[in-house]
Amino acid sequence: MKPRTELSLHLYDVMVKRGYTPEFSLLVTMNLNTDWTAQRMLGYLNYYDELPMEEIVDEMLSILNDRNRIIQKHQMEETNIRYNEFLNTGLEQPGDQG
Repeated sequence: MKPRTELSLHLYDVMVKRGYTPEFSLLVTMNLNTDWTAQRMLGYLNYYDELPMEEIVDEMLSILNDRNRIIQKHQMEETNIRYNEFLNTGLEQPGDQG
């Protein structure tokens, strides 16, 4: 697992200050360990004064699902680029002089 970013550490502090246990806050921020995911959760928390832990977990899973879909989309785009290159050049290797 990646180390937590500064924004993820800030999310931990915000959650503890809001009354969530350090253990729960650590679990959330270990999963939301990038700036993008931590920022999404911070934005979510800003809309509410109090949220049950179940709501936090539900939002965390939603954020992770979105992140995974974006990663998959980028992987599919890269695969599509490689496939199109194959269709355009065949099996030629760079530097081949057919």
